[in-house]
Parts: sequence; C-alpha cells; structure tokens
Amino acid sequence: MTDIERRKRDHLDIVLSGTASHTMPAGFDALSFEHNALPEVDFDQIDLSSQFLSFSLRIPFLASSMTGGPVESVTINRALAEAAQHCGFAMGVGSQRIALTTDETHGLGRDLRRLAPDIPIFGNLGAVQLVNGMGIDDARRAIDAIEANALILHLNPLQEALQKGGDINFKGVAQAIEQLVPRIGVPVIVKEVGSGISAAVAKRLIECGVAAVDVAGAGGTSWAAVEGKRSAETKDQSLGEIFRDWGIPTAQCLAEIHSAHPTLPLIASGGIRHGLDAAKAIRLGAGLVGQAAALLPAATQSTEAVIAHVETFERALKIACFVTGSTSLAELRNAPLRG
Repeated sequence: MTDIERRKRDHLDIVLSGTASHTMPAGFDALSFEHNALPEVDFDQIDLSSQFLSFSLRIPFLASSMTGGPVESVTINRALAEAAQHCGFAMGVGSQRIALTTDETHGLGRDLRRLAPDIPIFGNLGAVQLVNGMGIDDARRAIDAIEANALILHLNPLQEALQKGGDINFKGVAQAIEQLVPRIGVPVIVKEVGSGISAAVAKRLIECGVAAVDVAGAGGTSWAAVEGKRSAETKDQSLGEIFRDWGIPTAQCLAEIHSAHPTLPLIASGGIRHGLDAAKAIRLGAGLVGQAAALLPAATQSTEAVIAHVETFERALKIACFVTGSTSLAELRNAPLRG
C-alpha cells in the first residue's frame, strides 16, 4: 500500500468514527421557515426535480466527493453509483490522483459509468496539484477515465498545511484554474473541503471562469481534526485541535455568496444533516445539496442502504416544501425564512 493509499484509508476510518467533526454548527438551526397551516398543496404533486448547470435531476442531491484510494472505495463507489442511477441524483467521486498515478482504479474506472449511465458524474482533482505536478492532460485523463460530465477541483489549504508532506505551495493556483477552464471540455466546479468559500474567493473563481462553486462550509467534517488524529506527533495533534473549528459556516457562505453573486450556481455541502437543512440551503441560494460523511455509513453497507438514506432525505425535503406551501423548488426559494 502506498503512502497516499494509507492516508486515504486513515481518512475513511476517522470520518466513519465520527470523532472529527466541527464543534461549530453549519448555521441552519438558527434559521426557520414560516409555517403555512393552510398550504393548498397536494403533497403527492410536489415536484423536486431540478436543473443544475445543464444536468436534469429527479432530486437536487449530490453524493459529495468522499473517497479516493482504499480498496473499500470499490464497494462505496458501486453503492453510490447504483443508488444515484436508481434515485436520479448526481455523484461526485473522490480524488482521482491515485487512479492517475497507479494501476489501481479503486472503483474509479469505466465500470462506474456502466453502473450509472444516466446521471451526472463529477470527476475530482486537487486544485493545488495543477501547480505541483499535474496539468491539463491529467485533468483530461481524469474526465475520460470515468466519462465525467464535469470536473471538481478541490481547495484544501488548511488540510494541506496540517498534513505531513502536504502540498503547501498554492501560489499560481488561481491562474492554473483560469488556464484549465476553457481547455478542458466540461464544466469546472470548484469546492472547498469543509472550511468554506467566501464571497471574495467566489468572485475570483467567477473571474477564472468556473461554472459553479461548492461552498463546502464549516459545520461537518473538520479536515484539520482528521489530520490531527492521523498524526503520531503530539504537536500535530494539538494543531489539529487548534484549527478544528476554522472556517466559514455553510449557511453563511451560501447567504453571502448568493447575495453578492446571485447568478452563480451553488452547491451546498458541509454539515448538511437532512432534508430540512437542504430546504434551508436551497432557500439561501443553493441549486444542489451535497452530503459526504452523513452518507458514508450507508455507502459502506450496500446500495439499498444508500437508497433508503436518500429517500428519507428526499421525504424531509418534500415535507419542508409542503408545510411552506411550495409545490416546487422554485417556490421554496421564495418561502419566508427567518433568522
């Protein structure tokens, strides 16, 4: 097992242990919809279908990037792909760096598209890799390997700073993204991994030409805590705890970016626990709502477990529409929200 594969397995185990979450909330509990006691809505007629970029989805859900190397990823990626095909949601894969640099695909090969022929699949590379050894050809290989519909570039400066041997030279990353976007052939989505994206950074990403932003705010998994727990060094463990709650809460990211850049397509992730959080995120401007850690236990079990999880998520979102008098996500975006 390579060092990268070992690190990815550690990440998986720590996230599943539930010991590496932010202690700060994502911000959704501070918000509440105005209850509509006379909705004049037929529950069975509520439409949760949506368009994100050019992709049609039956529900506005994204299985967010969460795996990237261990053998367990084969099982996880299969379960996610089959469930996405069944339920009609989007799938974002974990980092494809290992698949591009070794002979092991770990479930990130052509079989993924055969399992899910009709749903959008998003590839994934670390943005910092564009200035540290990978380029446009590698990005194209990542897309071709899984027949991806879009490419996610993830930003994780805090994680890299806390990770032993992390890539801490982020100089030139924005320029590299700007050069990649017009040459890659699919939409480019940029996301954080749990510390959030500010309105100012979103503006810079718009200038780079990205198609969408996944805010991936604070309130869910803390990758500072994950890296601290991975380390055998007391000083590194301490640093992980010092920065455990670093970041911008997800709800704040959404509100500020949507206010400043109302036409920018947004994905909400980071501490999304259920369909009611999703409803609030959509009201704040999200076009798509993602889960990773919350979905991971089901993904390690079976396709059926993922389907059951997503159906519960979908029902909670539908109930939120019902009791706000919203027959569609478009109407939900105008529902009175207090906070």
